Formats: sequence, C-alpha cells, structure tokens
Amino acid sequence: MADLLVHNAKVRTMDPANPVAQWVLIREGRIVGLGTGTPPDAPHRIDARGQLVLPGFQDAHIHLLSGGLDLATAAYLYDATTETELIALLRAHAAAKPDLPVVFGSGWQPGVFSDETLTAQVLDQAVADRPVLVYDSSFHNACLNSLAIRLAGVHDMPDPPNGHILRDPAGRPTGMLHEEVIPLVAARLPALTDDHWMAGLRAGQSHANRYGITGVLDARITEQERRIYARAAAEGALTLRVAGTALVTEADTPETAVARLTAWRRAHPGPDFHIHSAKFFMDGVFENRTAATLHPYADSQGGTAPCMFGTDETKALMIALDAARFAIHVHVIGDAAARRALEGLEAARAADGPWPAQHQLAHLQLVDPDDYVRLQGLATANVQPLWARLEPPYSDPSLAMIGPARWPDTYAFRKMLDAGADWVLSSDWPVSTLNPFEIIETAITRQKRQDDLPEPPFFPDQALTIAECVQGYTVNAARACWRDHFTGMLRTGYSADLIVLDQDIFACPSAEISQTRVLSTLFKGKEVWRAADW
Repeated sequence: MADLLVHNAKVRTMDPANPVAQWVLIREGRIVGLGTGTPPDAPHRIDARGQLVLPGFQDAHIHLLSGGLDLATAAYLYDATTETELIALLRAHAAAKPDLPVVFGSGWQPGVFSDETLTAQVLDQAVADRPVLVYDSSFHNACLNSLAIRLAGVHDMPDPPNGHILRDPAGRPTGMLHEEVIPLVAARLPALTDDHWMAGLRAGQSHANRYGITGVLDARITEQERRIYARAAAEGALTLRVAGTALVTEADTPETAVARLTAWRRAHPGPDFHIHSAKFFMDGVFENRTAATLHPYADSQGGTAPCMFGTDETKALMIALDAARFAIHVHVIGDAAARRALEGLEAARAADGPWPAQHQLAHLQLVDPDDYVRLQGLATANVQPLWARLEPPYSDPSLAMIGPARWPDTYAFRKMLDAGADWVLSSDWPVSTLNPFEIIETAITRQKRQDDLPEPPFFPDQALTIAECVQGYTVNAARACWRDHFTGMLRTGYSADLIVLDQDIFACPSAEISQTRVLSTLFKGKEVWRAADW
C-alpha cells in the first residue's frame, strides 16, 4: 500500500504529548508521522482544505448489527404519531418487501402508543396475511399481529423470568410483549437468513462510517451476532472494529457463563472483532414499568420493578467473570439497578483484586446521590446524552414515574464526573440517533436542537464540555473497547483511523454542533466514507 498524506489540516490528535499537527503520514494502515510545516512527499494525498481532523469516533454502546438489520428489513416507525400513520407505514413496508418472511417494524414511541392502544387488532389492519413484529424505540417492548401470535404459540406460553406477555381479561394475548419474552417469541417466527444479516451489517457500517464512527462496542452479543461478525471479519468485510459484550442471562450460572464467554473470546481475539466483556440487563425501562428503583414510582400507579438478577446471583456471576478477566457491562436504568450492579462489582474487586477491567454501567438514568462516588475507579459511566433533554411526549412517562424530587439525579452527568468517574459517550443506536454531533450538542446544551423548537434546558448544571465530549468519543471510548493501545488518538504507530469535519466543533457555537458533517472517514488509512460534495 503506497503512502498517503493528509495535509493542510487542523489536526487535533487527542494525544497529550503531541496535541496538534497540520499533516498525517500513513503507511500500510498505520500512522508513521505527524507534524507541522512543510509535509513530506507521498504518492497519494488528501487535501483537508484547512478543516478539522480528529481521530475516528468510537461508539462504546451500540447495537450495530441489529440496527443495521432494521435499516435493511424494518419499517421506520419512530415518527408515527397516530394509529393511522403507523398502519400506513407498515402497509407500505410490507408491499415494498414482499419476500421477507416477517413484516418487521421498529421505533414506535411509548409516549404515543401504549399497552392499551397498540394491539394485534391494530396491526392486523396493516397486515393480516403475514406475521408482523414491531419493536418500540427502546426495544424493550414489542407487539405482534394475530398471525404472529398463532405462529409463535403465544397463547400457551408462560411468562419467562424477566418477561411478560400482556393478556386481556379472558387470558388471551393482546399482542404486546415486554422484556425477555421478546427474543423467545421472535425465535419461534420464520427466521431471516444470514444473507439478510450480512446486508444489515453492511447497512449499519455504512451508516456509522458516514458519521465518523470507526469502532464500536456492540452491547448485546448472542450466537447470531457472534456468527455474523466472525464471518465479516474472516471475509475482510468490516469497515470498523467491533468489540462484543456477550449476553449473560438469569438462566446462567457462573460456570456456564464463564465457559461460554471463554470459548468465544478464544475464538475471536481481534483485533477487528473481539469479545471482551459480559453484558447484564439489571433492569428494564421506565416506559414499561420495569425500571428497578429504590423508592416507588412517583405517578398515581406507583410500585416499582425488581432487579433482574438477585443479590447473591449478581455477586456470584460478577466475581466469576471478573476472575476470568472479562469486563462487565451492565444496563442500569433505575437507581436500584445501579446499586445492585455496584454491589456486584465491589464484591468482584474484593474477591479478585483490582485490574484495568473497564467495567461499565450503561445509561444511568437515575442514580441515588450516595452512589455517585462509588463509580470512581470501579465502573466507567457509559452515558447517552441525547436522552438528557425535555422532549414531550416521549420524555413525559419516565419523568412522571421518577417524580420532580428526583429529577436533579436524572442523567446527572456532571455529578458523576465531579465524583471522579471515568466516562464515555455513546448512542445506544438504534434506540436513538448514532449521530455523535447531535449527541454532543445535547450533552452541552441539555436540550433539543434549536430548529426543533426545544424546551428549556434540562438541568443545565449537569452539562458536559466540548473537550469532555470529544474525549468521551475517542480516547476514553477506545479504552472502554480495550483498544486504546493502538486507537483513540492520532499517534505514530497507531491505526490510521481519522475523520475530516466541515467545521471546527471546538470553535463553533454549541447550538450549531449538530449541523456538523463528516467529509471523510478513514479506517486503517482507507477512505470508507466521503461526502459527495467534497
């Protein structure tokens, strides 16, 4: 591979030993020089035209493969605000994808539709002669049409641990599913082929590269994801690096979990695809009342939900996985879930001793004030700043359940950092956009974009700075993905993963960061995205 020079650039390397440069020299996918002044000769050159160059961004909590599969196979329901719109979108999608064995949809909004208003009868109006499965925007709820209910045998299914089938007063399934019953039902429906999944991976990668993403941590790896990523890596088809968090469930024992993850880690050591961590869902989401909280929900219905792993079970699993030197990555929404996870990680440290594990707590929507300091040195705060804004009606259900008295501890990122927590920014795509520039803008402004008629900022004292945001998408994200020894900054010997932006996000007004476009994305020195007008 001939040398490539990126020059006439405003380079921020994110390397504290050499923070700025004007050119980057690349050879065989690696950076071999950076500097200022007159650049060296090279047979291939990219003129950055004075634009900002940064290390490629890394999204350390994303569902890249399932999100890409949605792009390739599912109706886009995020913007549907009425039953009529939802039916029309599904009907049009079914007509456009006649060969798919299931009509999929994703993104219906719990703030618009509910257990009572979205049923099999509603979906039957869209499509009755093919099975239909539609996920909400959090992917913690799903609804089936009548044919899918029959094909999957939902009538006779009992509720599994941590899952719920909604039924009418006569005991008949309504079509709505919550949490861990969803994958069990989906497995009983006609399956997509591996070629569908590969098409989804190509779509997801292209989408990520367009926004400057050159590395991800896929936050839920099952056998399906493992097989597809392994195939793509073997075929040289990856245009970004994938770290995987292998799913651990309530049915696991320490022995089964360690054995499965150890075999997968041995089979996929990287560097382009590696499995390095264990994924726990410690609770669900507020939208379906499965978030685990220390106090009852503040709305009229009250109540709360239990953690999905018991105290002793959590400690036993985390101690065993930590001893086997896996990172532990935990979905926590409510403050009880956060505390249970912290107790498990503290038990693991006491039993196994400290090591640079990069354990992570993801989401951290509600944290008890006593627990902020416990993050320091124990778990990275893996946060999704896009959610830290008022966005009625979508934000209303969870805020009502949390209650105004606890709003100051909702997405309280500044409290976490001030208490000494390490941090990364991520998207949780396809739950919400993977556009890092919209996410960064919200982290700073704590409100929607100005063009979207934002509400007042949501506790602006919890905002992050632009420097913290970029660090959270580069250096810190690389560390969370266990590849900071060769990615995350622009340094001699590191992988040539870099992006060229159309504006300087360190200098432009905060309210304009979301307008940033990626002009070029390089992965291992090869351009995997280029804007058509650049």
